Amino acid sequence: MTLRRVPPAAWLLIAGFVLCAAVNLPGHLSYDSVMQLNEGRRGFYANWHPPMMSWLLGVFDWLWPGTALFALCDMALFFGSLGALLFLSSPARGAREAHDRGGDAKFTASFIVLALVLLTPQVLLYQGIVWKDVLFANLSIAGFAALAVAGEKWERRRLRFGLLVAAFLLLSVATLVRQNGGVVLPAAAAALAWIAWQKSSPRKIRATFLYGMSALAGAAVAVVAMHAALALRIPGDPSPAVAFRLLQFYDLIGALKAKPALALPYFDDDDTDLEQLMRTDGVRLYTPERNDTLAQSARLQRAYFQSPDETIPEEWERLVAVHTGLYLRVRAEVFRWIVLTPDLAACRPVFSGIDGPANVMAKLGLAKRFDARDAALDFYAKRFMGTPVFSHAFFLALALIALVFLFARRTPSDIAVAFMLLSTLAFTLSFFVISIACDYRYLYFVDLAAMAAAFHLSLDWRSAWAALHDRSVAISPPARSPW
Repeated sequence: MTLRRVPPAAWLLIAGFVLCAAVNLPGHLSYDSVMQLNEGRRGFYANWHPPMMSWLLGVFDWLWPGTALFALCDMALFFGSLGALLFLSSPARGAREAHDRGGDAKFTASFIVLALVLLTPQVLLYQGIVWKDVLFANLSIAGFAALAVAGEKWERRRLRFGLLVAAFLLLSVATLVRQNGGVVLPAAAAALAWIAWQKSSPRKIRATFLYGMSALAGAAVAVVAMHAALALRIPGDPSPAVAFRLLQFYDLIGALKAKPALALPYFDDDDTDLEQLMRTDGVRLYTPERNDTLAQSARLQRAYFQSPDETIPEEWERLVAVHTGLYLRVRAEVFRWIVLTPDLAACRPVFSGIDGPANVMAKLGLAKRFDARDAALDFYAKRFMGTPVFSHAFFLALALIALVFLFARRTPSDIAVAFMLLSTLAFTLSFFVISIACDYRYLYFVDLAAMAAAFHLSLDWRSAWAALHDRSVAISPPARSPW
C-alpha cells in the first residue's frame, strides 16, 4: 500500500500514539504502582495484588530501569489493537470510503470516532498510568483484536493459528493481571467456537467443539502453569483467602449497618470483642463507597487481625445462606457505587504524577512528582467530570447498542468484538460480589472496550446499519391485505 492510500484514520492513530507517549512517559505511579514495582524489582510478591503485574514490571524494569518501557508497551497494546481493526477487512478500506465521498477523507466516520476516542481522558491520560486495570483492559482488547483478525483471515492457515495462539496468550496474561479477569477466556472461546462454526462447511459441530474447547483448555493450562510459577515467589499462603476475608468482613459490617439487630452467633461463640467493635466503630465508619474508612479505627483493625481465621468466613457464609435478602441489599448498594459513581470525585477518576510510600520510593530511586505536565493532564481530565465521558453507565449503554449492530451483521470480526463486549458485562457483574471500593479505574475495561467497538463499527457503519435494517424487516410480520 502506498502512502497515498493509507486511511487518514491511520495517520491519526499514529499521531495519537506519539502524543500519548509524549505527554505521559515515563508513566504515572500511584501507591499501588510503586508497591508493585518494588515487588517486581525484588522478585517477591505480597499476594495483595495479582503477582503477574508485579512480575511484568520487574521484567521491563530489568530491561530498562523504571516504568517508561512498560508504559510504552502497554500503550502499544491498545493502539495496536485499533490499528489491527482499522486494517482488518482490506488495507485501503478507509481510502476507498474517502474516494467514494469525493476525496474528503478527513471527515470519514472512522476518523471522527477515532478523534473522539483519542481525546478522552481514558486514552490521553489513563494509557500512561501504571495500573493493572489499564494493563488488563489493553491485554483483553488486544486478545480479542487478534481473534478478530484470525476470523477474517481464516483461510490463511498459518496466520490463523499464529493469531489464535497470540490471542489466547494475551488473554491468559490478562486473566492473571486482575483478580476477576478470568471472564475474558470463556468469552473468547465462545467467540472462536462461533467463528469456527461459520467457517466450517462440513463437520460444523466437530470444528466448533474442537476450536472452542481446545482454546479454552490450552489457555487454562497456561494460566495454571504461570500462576503456579509466580506463586513460588509469594511468601506464606499464596491463595486469595486473605483478600477474600477482608471482603467478608466488609460485608458483615455493612449488614450490621443495614440491620443493627442482626445476630452473629459465630462471633458470640468465638470473638465477642470483635463483634462489639464491629457494631460500634465498624457501623459508624462503614460506607458503601469504599472499605478504607474502616482502617480509621486502630482497635477495630487489631481485633480483625487477631480474630480466629475461621470466624469471619463462617459468619459470612451464614449471612449469605440465612439472610440472603439482606446480603443482596448490602451488595447492591456497593455495586451501585462502582457502576453509577454517585459521587464521582470520591471515586477518584483522575490521577497523574508519582506518589507512594516515601521509604519504598527512596529504595526505587523515585521522587514524588506533580509537575506542570501532570497538572495540565489533571486539569484536562477533570474538565470531563460530570459529562458522559466519565460515566460507566454511558459506556455500558454504548456497549449494548453496539452489540445489537454486531450481532445483526455477524462477520467473524463482529463476533470477536461482540464477545469482548459480553465479557465486559460479565466483568462488571462480578463486582456485585467482590467490590470493596468505587474507584473509577476498576471498570476501565468497560469504557475502553465500548470505545474500541464503536471504532470498529464506524469503519463500515453502512453495512452494519443495512444488516440491522434487513434483520428487522425479516422478523417483521407480513402486512395483511385489507381485503
